[in-house]
Amino acid sequence: MDVGDSLRTHATSKINEILQKYFNRATDVTATLSPEGHGFVRAHISLHVGRQIMVQATAVESEAYAAFDAAMTKVAKQMRRYKQRLRSHHDRIAELPETDWIQAQDYTLANDERMDDEGDSSDDTSAGAEPLVIAEMTTAIQNMSVSEAVMRMDLAGQSALLFSNAKTGGLNMVYRRADGNIGWVDPASNASARQAAE
Repeated sequence: MDVGDSLRTHATSKINEILQKYFNRATDVTATLSPEGHGFVRAHISLHVGRQIMVQATAVESEAYAAFDAAMTKVAKQMRRYKQRLRSHHDRIAELPETDWIQAQDYTLANDERMDDEGDSSDDTSAGAEPLVIAEMTTAIQNMSVSEAVMRMDLAGQSALLFSNAKTGGLNMVYRRADGNIGWVDPASNASARQAAE
């Protein structure tokens, strides 16, 4: 949606204020405002604050300024929570070569529910149809500790994160459980591989 100079100036000022306060090394910031439903505005803010570290937040309000400010409040809360770890992480990660990351294919699949000619949803999976791949890209699976993986998942607003465990070398996953706690998946095959190597 088109925003005026006043809102653009307000957004730039707020973003600069947050970055100077918490982390002054952001390399890329994107703020998007879009209409949401009847009379609401969705604000999405994405800050790239270091090598492969994204801080993201979204808010929906009845007015553009309020939506932007609510999303920025979420960004500030995330950055305040991880301020010291982000700074020390930036210094450490700058020394790591790209070869410490595993390259992997990242696919986005279309929703299984599709609309038929009358506009009703139908489940094509019963007829043997598979979901369509709508996006494909290469992504980096990074080598990090479990606590760092949790931090990155929180900052990016993701529900799960796949990573290479720095301690074990195996692929692990952290995810947000329905009860709000964090789950950690460390496959048994990782332990077997470690025992075989010893």
